[in-house]
Amino acid sequence: MVDELSPAEVEELLDGEDPPLVVDVSTEAEFALGHLPGSINVPLANLVSHLDRVAGAERIVTVCPRGEASVQAVRLLSAYEGTEDARIESMAGGLDAWDGPLEEGIDEGERDDGRR
Repeated sequence: MVDELSPAEVEELLDGEDPPLVVDVSTEAEFALGHLPGSINVPLANLVSHLDRVAGAERIVTVCPRGEASVQAVRLLSAYEGTEDARIESMAGGLDAWDGPLEEGIDEGERDDGRR
């Protein structure tokens, strides 16, 4: 079973002193339409080839549009050697359930395809 956090719990963590790494596994186009502030975009289809972007994080929250792909991402990340000590959770309901602030666009420093 995958641990899930409510959007309210995620918002509380993000406002805390030691926020988690938020990994949005949406496609690049979905991410550009709206994502949690400070999140990084690693589409689920590319997660395995970009595991180095999450290695060493102490706490990871995965996010997607509806809360389904993020559950798969938790399972993948939980099996990865670089995150064996991390607490990894999915945001229940995905962005559909989130009523906090959203950012739009792509952070050019965070492009998943290696371009800047």
